[in-house]
This record gives sequence, C-alpha cells and structure tokens, in this order.
Amino acid sequence: MSPLKKVLNVGGNSKAIPLPPPYAGYEHLLLDIDPTGQPDICCDARLLSTLESGQFDAIYCSHNLEHYYQHDVPKVLAGFRHVLRDQGFAHIRVPDVGAVMKACIERDLDIEDVLYQSSLGPITVMDVIYGYGKQIESSGVEFFAHKTGFTAKSLPRALAKAGFDKIYCTAGNLEVTAWAFKGAPSDEVRAAFGLAA
Repeated sequence: MSPLKKVLNVGGNSKAIPLPPPYAGYEHLLLDIDPTGQPDICCDARLLSTLESGQFDAIYCSHNLEHYYQHDVPKVLAGFRHVLRDQGFAHIRVPDVGAVMKACIERDLDIEDVLYQSSLGPITVMDVIYGYGKQIESSGVEFFAHKTGFTAKSLPRALAKAGFDKIYCTAGNLEVTAWAFKGAPSDEVRAAFGLAA
C-alpha cells in the first residue's frame, strides 16, 4: 500500500477552512505564522528552506503569497521547491491586480468603492490591493496587509525564475491561479485539476 500523499497548506489560517476537492486523498498539514489557528508547523513561509527537504507532494497557498514584500517572494517560492518531492507541485491562488485595475477603469471605481460582495460583506478596491481593512484593524496584525501583487503574467514569471519546470496558469473572478511543478506533472495530478498535457 502506497503512503498517503501530503499537502502543505501554507498560510491557510485554520484546518476548518476546506481545501479544494482534489486534495481529498491527501494528508493535510497546515503551516502558518500565527499560532492561534493551531498549525501543524508554526513557521514564517520565508523560512521554509530551513525545514526538511522533499517531504510534500503538494503545496496549497491560497491568498497568502501577496502578504510578502516583492523581494521576499523568491525566498518563499524557493522554500516551496525545497520542501516538495520530485514531481511535487505548488498550487497558488492570489488576487488578480491586473483584473482589479481593469474593473476600476471599466466601472469608474474609486479606491474606496465596493468591488464585490463577499461572505464577509462588501470588499472595496482598497481591500483587494492592500488587504482586508476590517480584518487588519480588528486584529491589529499587520501581517494581514498585502505587500505585493500579481497578474496572470507576473505570477508564472516569478515561478519560472524560482526554477519550477512546468507551470499552468488561469485567471478569472479577480483571481490568478497557478500550478507549478517540480519536474514533469503526473497524469493523475493533471486529470485531478483539469490541466492540459
């Protein structure tokens, strides 16, 4: 019997937040800088390279990479490669700053105008660019602020510079999603996420 695949959820806040369905068969380990969410690994993602190498089949990083300064993003991505096994992959979701700018122009939105409604309430242009203001204010935690941004061009470029071998990228609903592989992607993983050969 083959060992259970392992996914490292980077900056996921809490295991109560479900992972996408393709991770149903994976062992879910949470890495977060904030100990209040009871992560399995309490660590700054800029320090992933200090962990044991090659221990995860996948990394899931949803709306966390934008919380690092641009000059720190290569450290985080290098850490992703470090902890991934051969043929492992990083699955990254970030706000699409290019789509936000386009929406602002098309809809004549100011920075304080509501961009969309969410389960948390109205989300302004400023919230998407700089981080959810209400959360930053109520928590007093500056790490919730956004320190950089990505587009459907800049995220794959950063992943390629970090040494990932095969990169898929999609954009929609004001979000960029990328899958970046260390080595060649397996047919099983490509099928699970609907990625082309």
